[in-house]
Amino acid sequence: MRHRSIPGAHGRVRPLTLLGDPVLHAPCGDVTDFGPELAALVADLFATMYAHEGVGLAANQIGVNLRVFVYDCPDDDEVRHLGHVVNPRLVTTDGLEFLGPEGCLSLPGLEAGTERYDHAVVEGVTMTGEPVTVDGTGFFARCLQHECDHLAGTVYADRVTGRRRRKLDRQVSKAPWRT
Repeated sequence: MRHRSIPGAHGRVRPLTLLGDPVLHAPCGDVTDFGPELAALVADLFATMYAHEGVGLAANQIGVNLRVFVYDCPDDDEVRHLGHVVNPRLVTTDGLEFLGPEGCLSLPGLEAGTERYDHAVVEGVTMTGEPVTVDGTGFFARCLQHECDHLAGTVYADRVTGRRRRKLDRQVSKAPWRT
């Protein structure tokens, strides 16, 4: 049996970028260098995601303005999806649109009902430049949409409206991490 390394095992845990930092609302740039720095970034993203018990993490959430995200996320059938996407493009969102609880490592401890489609397809490349297509349903589709939003400069709070938005704004203003 071939033993593969655990994603993030060789990465370092980096500080999270929290809501209020302008990098979270700036669209990220495309990756053009597929060298060792990108591999180190992917390892650091995994290490940071695992350290903070997340299911996905985008590069701008650790202050890096590049289009890269990692995930280790189950779908609604508890099937584990593990990987990364460089220069992702959300090519399909369809199916039913569900209002469900959504949280974010950049808004620690908070969540709000957010509408997302129950099917999403993302295309991009791996850290070695190989084409990759990721097809997700249920909770995993929510994760893919969430991470693609991050790279476009959007956080889930930007999608929340009405009473739920007012409640989330109050929670953010009282959050101990808010500066």
